[in-house]
Amino acid sequence: MPKVSRESATQIEEVGPVRDRFEVLHGYSVNFTIFDEDIDATPLLEGLPQDECQCPHWGYVIEGRMIVSVGGVDEVYETGEAFYTPPGHVPIHHQAHTKVVMFSPEDELRRTGDAVAENAETQGLRVQRPPQFL
Repeated sequence: MPKVSRESATQIEEVGPVRDRFEVLHGYSVNFTIFDEDIDATPLLEGLPQDECQCPHWGYVIEGRMIVSVGGVDEVYETGEAFYTPPGHVPIHHQAHTKVVMFSPEDELRRTGDAVAENAETQGLRVQRPPQFL
């Protein structure tokens, strides 16, 4: 049975102040993500349908706090809480030093990640992606 931890994940991605280690297990990306600074990801979603993330995520906040707008309603996820964000959400605030683990369908996450990386580069943020994603 496949499994992964932050330490064993072989894929590394950094987009500005967001550090990610992940692995793909049976079509799902398991991401261990750290937000080094407060971040509003709204500008990074420009160009996606309705400028919203179209990838669903299931996750758990290991430490910190994040706010995601879903259908115009702000949802707050904090330390110790599990969450689900459906397609059509906008991550409007991730508190500095927030740590999460998320599970997402790989195909949709890659499409979203491509748009986010392109927007980040346009905004002058440093982007480091695994070779297969470039």
